[in-house]
Amino acid sequence: MMIWKAAFRAGLVAGCCVPVMAQAQDTNDATLGAQVTVAMPDPATELDRASIARKQSSTSDMAEVVADLPGVSGATGGGFSTMPAIRGLGEQRLAVLVDGQLIDAACPNDMNSPLSYADPQNIASVSVLTGVAPVSAGGDNIGGVISVESAPPLFSTSDALLVTGDASTFYRSNGDGFGGAVKLTVAGRKLSATYTGSYIQSDQYDGGGSKGLVRSTEYAKTDHALALAYQTGAGLIKLKGGYHFSPYEGFPNQYMDMTSNKSWFLNGSYRGVYDWGDLDLSMAYRDTRHKMNFLEDKLPGDMPMNTQVHSFNTSAKVSLPVTERDTLRLGSEFHHQWLNDYWPPVAGSMMMGPNTFININKATRDRIGLYGEWEAQWSDQLSTIAGVRFERVEMDTGDVAPYGTSMMNMADVMAANAFNAVGHKRVDNNWNGSLLVNYALNDWASLELGYAHKTRSPNIYERYTWGRGSMASRMIGWYGDGNGYVGNLDLKPERADTFSAALSFAGKGGWSLRVSPYYTHVNDYIDAAFVQDLTDMMGMPSGFVQLQFANQKAEFYGVDVSGAVDLWKGSGQNGTKLNASLSWLRGNNLTDDGPLYRQMPLNAKAGLTHRQGALELGADLEWVDAKTRLDATRHEMRTDAYALVNLSAAYTIAGARLSVDATNLFDKAYDLPMGGVSLGDYGVTGDLRNVPGRGRSINVGLSTSF
Repeated sequence: MMIWKAAFRAGLVAGCCVPVMAQAQDTNDATLGAQVTVAMPDPATELDRASIARKQSSTSDMAEVVADLPGVSGATGGGFSTMPAIRGLGEQRLAVLVDGQLIDAACPNDMNSPLSYADPQNIASVSVLTGVAPVSAGGDNIGGVISVESAPPLFSTSDALLVTGDASTFYRSNGDGFGGAVKLTVAGRKLSATYTGSYIQSDQYDGGGSKGLVRSTEYAKTDHALALAYQTGAGLIKLKGGYHFSPYEGFPNQYMDMTSNKSWFLNGSYRGVYDWGDLDLSMAYRDTRHKMNFLEDKLPGDMPMNTQVHSFNTSAKVSLPVTERDTLRLGSEFHHQWLNDYWPPVAGSMMMGPNTFININKATRDRIGLYGEWEAQWSDQLSTIAGVRFERVEMDTGDVAPYGTSMMNMADVMAANAFNAVGHKRVDNNWNGSLLVNYALNDWASLELGYAHKTRSPNIYERYTWGRGSMASRMIGWYGDGNGYVGNLDLKPERADTFSAALSFAGKGGWSLRVSPYYTHVNDYIDAAFVQDLTDMMGMPSGFVQLQFANQKAEFYGVDVSGAVDLWKGSGQNGTKLNASLSWLRGNNLTDDGPLYRQMPLNAKAGLTHRQGALELGADLEWVDAKTRLDATRHEMRTDAYALVNLSAAYTIAGARLSVDATNLFDKAYDLPMGGVSLGDYGVTGDLRNVPGRGRSINVGLSTSF
């Protein structure tokens, strides 16, 4: 009933924007369906299918693939659940879209992050807006936008039925990982059906050098989806449903592991092109059932934690070509989230019983967004995009309860009473605006300038988690630092002002260079304030602290540099190319005048690729500086500088592509600068260390199309 009420309410909200372009790319047997393009895309922050395919034998983590782009990094999670960050702003502050839809977190540790539902084996493209994004690209975020898309539908160009597809498989020596994927399309001129499926599995990996086994890094998951598309004269109707299941995923920097994650979804959309403009309508529903407990490295013990989430999205967008120069975009969006988080009692435990611990009691978070955007092509050289967005966020939740009323639970008993004694409903009215200017200086240079004011309301866990006991608070937080976190009903929305620029050069001979400085100031930045030191069962200091989410001030500034040059250019796709990028970032907490947590240090990447006929060769170098700017509040630990070398080779024959690559070729020992504390190892050895990076792995991949 709640979802139908949400749908009815969403129907009251009117249209939005993002131009729909009816594209038709003819091949021998198929055409592609209509696609949506994002205004003013940044070519430096896009990955095509070929770029993604080169990574799929070495990683099953979509966020690791995205982290290859300048300004993007990843905070370690599970084997396929790294949390992306853009220019210092982590996933909770980004808009992450999978096939155009937002996916809500359904875990107090963010174990099932949005990109964990995407598999590199079946993703066709990635686009990232690292600087100022137009208001039409999404709201409720103060960072950038990450969008991963499956392949568009194919249609036959003749009366004959089109049957096509591809299949792939891989093996990785480090962790004994393996998996495979298949895609099959059956299509006529008007109707298309595509099935995609994948499976991945890995044991724990070994760290480089003498780091040894990295505990709690095993994982497995499977994904299935069926997409239907119907092509009309004026547009495209799509319906897609799917199922995701992970029976387990270890988390090296969390006290808990994921012991089950089941999620199914249904998406529908209509995208049409008319004489008066373009129309885009969409609707989506997702149901997620998530469980946490201990996997083998954290046994013995038992502490079941369950989360249920239902999400409903709908949007209406329209693009109106007012004049040859001006395009007006209007849009509305509605997003409903329902979340229930409870921890069943443990038989025979005095601390975790006799009742169910109610962490979040059927909380709701409803967001309505309206925006208008004006794009103007003033001349062949100058174009602008200006927009304003308003969003209303309403949140509420029910009363909570501790495990019991014994002295061992007294901190949580008092916290629950205090939480239940006050009202829980919160309403935020958020304004956003952006202005982008693109100016072509000449045939080989262009300048982009942007300003945005963005607002993000707290998520459900930031506002509504309440436990003050040591154990209860340590179950909250996606930071991988081992500390405990407490929510805050009085949190205000984050308000960020971002200035960005990009100077791009591209010349004959296949060379390019892009320099992108930026600055972001955030008022009411949701960070953490010290509450108390946490002690062990004997009352001795544990080395960890309890923190409460709190509004503070922060700033981020830095520069991303990327470039490429053709060293040799042959016919077709043959050639030798050098790519390189560098990112430098500073994130400061202006309230306590210290560094912010989990900020990527200076890093650089260089890659050399060579292709001649069926042969592909590659060599990559990644260098990361020492992380010496540390968050003292969270007891963040230093990591040393390191450099990694990767080699790859591939050969295509008779439609089959065989690839072999060696990652961390020299088995370099290093720690992940955004990996956090290796709690999986801590429980076994009693020693605190950073999460080590993966040692050398020889990876083999095989793929074919038919």
